[in-house]
Amino acid sequence: MLPVTSKDILGIDGPLAGRLEGYSPRRAQQEMASCIEQALADYSVFIAESGTGTGKTYAYLVPVLLSGKKILISTGTRHLQDQLYHRDLPLVRDALAVPVTTALLKGRSNYLCRYRLEQAEMDTHLAAGRAPSELVMIREWSGRTRHGDIAEMSGLSEDAELWPLVTSTADNCLGSNCSYYDECFVNHARREALAADVVIVNHHLFFADLALREEGFGQLLPGVEAVIFDEAHQLPEIASNFLGISLSSHQLTNLCHDAIAEDLKEHSGIDALPFGVQRLEKAAADFRLAFGVEPRRDAWEKLEYAKSVHAALAELKARLTDFSTVLDAAAGKGQGLANCARRASDLLDRLMTISESPPSEYVAWFETTPRRFTLFLTPLEIATAFQRHLRDGKKAWIFTSATLAIKQSFAHFQARLGLEQAETGLWDSPFDFARQTLLYIPPGLPVPSAPEYTDRVIDVALPILRASRGRAFILFTSHRALKAATVRLRDRLDYPLLVQGDAPRSELLRRFRELGNAVLLGTSSFWEGVDVRGEALSCVIIDKLPFASPDDPVLQARAAALEQSGRSPFAEYQLPEAVIALKQGVGRLIRDENDHGVLVLCDPRILSKGYGKIFLASLPPMPVTRSLQDVERFFSSDLPARRESRVTSPA
Repeated sequence: MLPVTSKDILGIDGPLAGRLEGYSPRRAQQEMASCIEQALADYSVFIAESGTGTGKTYAYLVPVLLSGKKILISTGTRHLQDQLYHRDLPLVRDALAVPVTTALLKGRSNYLCRYRLEQAEMDTHLAAGRAPSELVMIREWSGRTRHGDIAEMSGLSEDAELWPLVTSTADNCLGSNCSYYDECFVNHARREALAADVVIVNHHLFFADLALREEGFGQLLPGVEAVIFDEAHQLPEIASNFLGISLSSHQLTNLCHDAIAEDLKEHSGIDALPFGVQRLEKAAADFRLAFGVEPRRDAWEKLEYAKSVHAALAELKARLTDFSTVLDAAAGKGQGLANCARRASDLLDRLMTISESPPSEYVAWFETTPRRFTLFLTPLEIATAFQRHLRDGKKAWIFTSATLAIKQSFAHFQARLGLEQAETGLWDSPFDFARQTLLYIPPGLPVPSAPEYTDRVIDVALPILRASRGRAFILFTSHRALKAATVRLRDRLDYPLLVQGDAPRSELLRRFRELGNAVLLGTSSFWEGVDVRGEALSCVIIDKLPFASPDDPVLQARAAALEQSGRSPFAEYQLPEAVIALKQGVGRLIRDENDHGVLVLCDPRILSKGYGKIFLASLPPMPVTRSLQDVERFFSSDLPARRESRVTSPA
C-alpha cells in the first residue's frame, strides 16, 4: 500500500528511495511538499523559496501527482520543460504507480509548420548556401515525426536560420483556413494538453496566451485546478513584456517577405503589391538609420526634438498605411494574403499606439541594434492585471524558486505580483557552505564607475584563476565589460578561454564541462539556468553588484512613479531586484553536496555601503575573507576528498 502523504513518499521507506542511488530524506523537501499538498487541497496561494539541493522539483511533483487534479506546471525555459517532462515527471509517476496522463506544450515556433515548409521549398532565394540540403533533412524528418518538435532534430541546431522559415507565428498562422490544419503539429499538441492531467508549459507561453490569447491554450487554463510556477523569480519581467505591446523591424520584414510569397502563389494581379513592399522595406530601414549608427535603448519621450526620427516615423506610418490598403485589396485573392492584410492592420495599430497615444500607466521606449529596431509599450506595474487572472476560477497557485526572498522576506516579490495575502515558506539549502565554500572580497579595488575598473578586476582575477587552475565562471553585468575583459585575458591566461557569443550557450557549456579547466566569460544569460556540477566549475567571479542600468527606460519610469507616490525607488525596486540577480549568479557555484568552490565578489560597495549588508544577509552562510592566501589555501587543501565519487541527489 502506498503512503498517503507526500512526506511519507519522500521518506526513507518511500517509493522514490529505491529508485535513486544515494537517496536520503530531506526534512526541507518533505516540509515543502506538505505545504504544497495543503495548498492544492485548499485551492490557496503559496510561495516557496528552497535553496539549491533542497529537491524542490520532487517537492512539488509528488503532491501534484497524488492530488488527482488537472494541473499546469510552468517552467523558466524550454530546456527545463524538456527535463521535467522527459526525466523528472516520468520517474516520479512510475515510482508512485499513479495513472496520470501528461503532456508537453510549447509555443508554436517550436513546431514544424507543414504549410511554411511547403512555402520554403518553393522559395528560389533559398537555393543558395546550405538551405537546400537542410530543407531535405526537414522534409524527411516531417514524414516520420509524431510531434513535430524541432528539438527532436539532432542534425540541425535549434537556432539555425532556417527554422523561422518553416515554423509559424501567431502573425502568419492561417488557422482553420490552412490546408494542413488537420495535420498541424501545434493543434495536435494542444489536443493532447486538453486531454492530459498534468501539462508542462513555460512562462513565455503562459503569459503570451494570457495577454494575447494567441498560443491556443485559452481553453486549457480555465479547466485546470492548479498552476505551479517553477523559477518563479522570472515572472515579473516576463509578465511585463507580454502584458505590453511591441513592434519590430523584424515583424515588418517578415510581413513583406510573406506578402511576396503569397502573391506569387495566389497570382493576385495587384501590381501595387511588390512596389508597396519595396517602399515599406525602405521606410523601415530609413527609420532604423534615423536613430544613429550606435545601438540605443531609451524612452520614446527622449526623441521629442529628434526631427530626423519623427520625419522617418511619418514616412514609415505612411508607407505601412499604403501597404495595408494594398493588402486589403488583395485579401480576396487568397487566405494567405488576407492574413497578411490582418497583420499589416495590427502592426499599424501598434505603431500608432506606441508613438502617438501611450496610456499613462505604460512607458513607451525603443531599442536598436546595428540593423534592427523595436518599439515597446511596457506596463509600469503588473500586479493589478495579474490579480485578475488569479481570481479567474477556483485554482491553487504555487510559486517556487531558489531566489525569491530578500533577508528572509518575500515582500518585494509579493508586491510585484499582488500576492501580499499569500502563505509563504522558506527552506535553506542543505549544503554545508561553511565547509564547501569561501567568499573572497578583494581589497583595493576602485569604485565600479572608475574607467579602469574592469582592468583592475581582471588583474585581481588572474592570481585567483592560477590558484583554481581555471575551472571558473567570470560573470559580468554588461557586455561592454565582457568585451574589455576578453581583450585583456586573451594573451594572459594559461587556460582555455570561452566567451559568450562565440558559440551557442549549450555548446559553450558542453566545452566547459569537457575541458575541465576552462574559464568562461558571460553576462546575464549565464547568471541563471546553468548547472555545472563537479570540479569543472570551482570558482565564480562576479565583477559588480548587478544593479540594473540607471539609463534603462523602464526602470526610470517605474522609479519616477514610485517617487511620485512618496516611496523610495532604490529601496523598493532597484535594490531588491539586484539582490535576487546576485543570488542567481552565486547559485552557479555549488550544485551538488560534494562541490567545493570560491565565490569572488569584486564590488567594494558590498562592504563600503550600508546596503551591502542586505546582499550579504541574503546569501548562503559562507566564510568571508579578504586574503588571497586564504583562497590559495582553499584550492590547495583537501583535494583527495573533492575527488570522491558523486552521490546522486534528488531533483
